[in-house]
Amino acid sequence: MEKIVSLPALARIRARLRRQGKRVVFTNGTFDIVHRGHVEYLSAARKMGDVLIVGLNSDSSIRRIKGPRRPINRGADRAAVLAALASVDYVCSFGEDTPYRMIRRLLPDVLVKGADWKKAAIVGSDVVEQNGGSVRTVRLTPGRSTTNVIERVLRAYAGRGK
Repeated sequence: MEKIVSLPALARIRARLRRQGKRVVFTNGTFDIVHRGHVEYLSAARKMGDVLIVGLNSDSSIRRIKGPRRPINRGADRAAVLAALASVDYVCSFGEDTPYRMIRRLLPDVLVKGADWKKAAIVGSDVVEQNGGSVRTVRLTPGRSTTNVIERVLRAYAGRGK
């Protein structure tokens, strides 16, 4: 089974999973420099259903949102790392700034984001709830973020030559 799929392929997979009565969980993010916090978050999300789909921001999307110095890792590499995780069933990239179009097309049973998001601000929560799904949050692992990792690396190598 190929875990990294296009949106049209994922829509077909989702239709099959619906017919099988599988509970599909969806989350999204940039997942740049995957760390323990990401792994714990994805594991918790996966426990909310039978199948976990991860919507992955494209490189151009991340640059628009986080600035020209991000992402650190290219999209293909980020997707490969996510696909290697046991908790992740499918990875699908999106080029928009939000995964709204993907969520609207897939209509997951459960939409998950980190607890740093207010439920009303979670993109796609309206369409998921209107179609009988639920929106859940996961407590984040304290002190674990990609920004923290980048800052630690920069501090560790500040002033050093090549």
